[in-house]
Order: sequence, then structure tokens, then C-alpha cells
Amino acid sequence: MRRHFAGPCSVRAAGRDAWRVTCTAPHETLIIIRGADPRAASALGAAAVSDLGIEWQSGRVLLTMMSAGRIANVEAATAIVHEAAPNLYATLPLAQFDSRARRFWRRVFLLVRIPGGRSLLGMIARVSRKRA
Repeated sequence: MRRHFAGPCSVRAAGRDAWRVTCTAPHETLIIIRGADPRAASALGAAAVSDLGIEWQSGRVLLTMMSAGRIANVEAATAIVHEAAPNLYATLPLAQFDSRARRFWRRVFLLVRIPGGRSLLGMIARVSRKRA
């Protein structure tokens, strides 16, 4: 599996063999790299990464980075890509209330807002618990 990230990416060391890569174009993407090759620091240099390619292979990850006109290949154990999915909740099949349930909850929230409404709801709940 391969992924390609174009645009400015900033690389920060997050430990002895871990890296945190943040790419901003076209949207915010965070990449955590673990088990990076010890030569990665010298391969990356101090310049920002303008192009990043990630290739997951069996048992390893190969990173190809372009920085200041130089291309560097870095091997790592894992690479985790976290990117926000637009309209994530709009695509999920979430449960929805029917019209009767919406009307019930509208009335409950209306009662809670009026003075003494909470105690009235508590009293109704206690009465209905005793019946059950």
C-alpha cells in the first residue's frame, strides 16, 4: 500500500527512534513514524519536507522524502497516518429518533428549563419507578 503527501511537511523528532510528521496541504495530516532508521536525522536535515511518500511493505515501511531538492529514503518499523475525514458523522449510519421520541425529549428539555421543572421531573420519575 502506498500514500503520497505533497505540500509542506514539518518533521520533528518524538523520541530516540520516533518521528512526528505534520503535513498541511490539502488538509491537516499527522503521521507518526516509529522504529526509524538511526540515519534518518542526517537524511532529513533541517529543511522542511516538500514531498513525502510512504510505502508499507511486509514488516517495514519505506519513506521517500524530498527536502531542499534532495531525495532521502528512510526505513521504519511502522507509520501511522491520522487524517481527519470530512463529514465523517454524516456518512455513518447513526440511530435517529422518530417523531414521537423527538417530541418527548423536546418536552423534557422544556420542563427542565422552567423554574421547578427539575423537581417536577424527579417526582414523575419516582412515581413511575414505584409503579414498575
